[in-house]
Amino acid sequence: MSWWGKLVGGAFGFMLGGPLGALLGVALGHNFDKGLKALPDGGRFDAGDRERVQMAFFTATFAVMGRVAKADGRVSPEEIRMAESVMTQMSLDAAKRKTAINLFQQGKSADFDLDSVLDQFRSECHGRSTLIGMFVEIQLQAAYADGHLDRAEERLLLHICGHLGVSEFDFRRLERMVAAERGFSGRGAGTGSRRAAAPRRPSLEDAYRLLGVEAQASDAEVKRAYRRLLSQHHPDKLVSKGLPEEMMKVAAQKTHEIRQAYELVREARGG
Repeated sequence: MSWWGKLVGGAFGFMLGGPLGALLGVALGHNFDKGLKALPDGGRFDAGDRERVQMAFFTATFAVMGRVAKADGRVSPEEIRMAESVMTQMSLDAAKRKTAINLFQQGKSADFDLDSVLDQFRSECHGRSTLIGMFVEIQLQAAYADGHLDRAEERLLLHICGHLGVSEFDFRRLERMVAAERGFSGRGAGTGSRRAAAPRRPSLEDAYRLLGVEAQASDAEVKRAYRRLLSQHHPDKLVSKGLPEEMMKVAAQKTHEIRQAYELVREARGG
């Protein structure tokens, strides 16, 4: 049974405590503010622990997405559509979608305790860098939903990364990657306006940026970067670390874009 099945089935041993548990409880219309104690030391993930992490990831993703959308003082239609597109990509049923929307709305509220949510999320993930990286990528996608990353969103995302143990160097790398993904996903690149950009074909520059290498990189360096990114975004590996099964399609889309970028570079090099 999935984490959601255990949750709605009344398996309270899988409930989260702390701020994440409180958020999820409100989103579900219950007062589930108490739950299982912290995971045991040592970072070992058995099936139950993984389901707990999946629950935490789902809860934090949509609540923090709401906070990111509100960073510049207003939630744009593009940002709402971005949240809805993630829900659609996850093929959420009506109950899960309603819960995700409720979490997004809580994240927008003035009394949302972002720092406590982030601190608990990092603890629940046991510092798993690939899982946390995926979380940051999703938040970056939300920030770029209206075509660009403004200063308020950038400051907030850097603050989020600070709480999650993500360096500014890694944040900038992920930012470049997400910006480049827009060409491969058909969303278009940012233009600096508040209007969403028109879809366009990915460029060779997009491909290099997505792979995180310079155009002058050797073939071997490009291949290493490609393989590293594929490994980091492999859906099965991410799920084993605590990515909700519902988000496998999100991860699969990213691996598809990584492959597209690599093929574009290979073609340009005559490979």
